[in-house]
Amino acid sequence: MTYTTQTEVDRPFDDAVDRTISALEEEGFGVLCDIDVRATFAEKLGEEFRQYRILGACNPQLAYEGLESEVELGALLPCNVIVYERDDGTVVVSAVDAGQLVGITDNPELDPIAEDVSDRFERVLGSL
Repeated sequence: MTYTTQTEVDRPFDDAVDRTISALEEEGFGVLCDIDVRATFAEKLGEEFRQYRILGACNPQLAYEGLESEVELGALLPCNVIVYERDDGTVVVSAVDAGQLVGITDNPELDPIAEDVSDRFERVLGSL
């Protein structure tokens, strides 16, 4: 099962993170949290890991509409976008498939919202 959509980017990791955040903002998303997985694993576990950031993205208007239709939707928010480096040094940006994510609610009122989020994420990935 595919639950993300992704693209490879031809830029250094930190630049890819910054550009991803900017592209999300251009599509109306704020980044509510930014988890540096590499730093967390180093600090908490003493383990080395590839460069890997989890960006918790939220579009307030779409979140509001979704929560109005499905109050438990908050358990699935924010929508995550990840930026990571493969072993070969390639940088990948991957966004959750909003249709798959909200599909588990079995609430058809959320379908248009999921489509909107998916369209926006496609534009974000396309702009990188």
